[in-house]
Amino acid sequence: MNRQQRIKLFEHQSRAYTEGTVEMINEQWIFFDEETEEAVLLDEYLHQEIEVFRFNRWKKGILFEAGKICLADEIDFLRNNDLVRIRKHLIYSLERLLEGMNDEAFIQFVTTLNSLQFSIYDCLYCYNHLSFLTDENKKNGVNFMVFDNQEQICNVQHHFCYYEKTNDRFEFTLNTGKRLVIEKIMK
Repeated sequence: MNRQQRIKLFEHQSRAYTEGTVEMINEQWIFFDEETEEAVLLDEYLHQEIEVFRFNRWKKGILFEAGKICLADEIDFLRNNDLVRIRKHLIYSLERLLEGMNDEAFIQFVTTLNSLQFSIYDCLYCYNHLSFLTDENKKNGVNFMVFDNQEQICNVQHHFCYYEKTNDRFEFTLNTGKRLVIEKIMK
């Protein structure tokens, strides 16, 4: 699985975007988050990916000053009450952990998380112990992650041992008491 395929999997995750509307107030663009009803200056998202809902589809571009959006083949401008969505960022330690996982472990982890109705964008906390073991030949330990999809909480322990064999074990525990364990051992 190449980086492009992983990015595609990220893009199709639930809750990967913050959605809302924009309005020009006092000569500044304000973004109103649909979920939290919070208002923030749109300038906080300058030079980031943004999508605008136009002509019954999402158009992806990069946000520039004064409400200007650079789309793939044109420049467009925001209008009052435009529906927009802004890609969420992953927690840095989770992003590094996912990048470091081999393809099989990555796919198993993400698809199992999704089957439990969680998204990688639901991550509240990630402790990536692997990031502290960069110079060691034998890597052994546990990573901890907590996810919240606003209906349930999921705690994930990622037990790993990378030496003669590659062993990834994921233990998913939901606040309901449901538990799920998956393990991948490779030579």
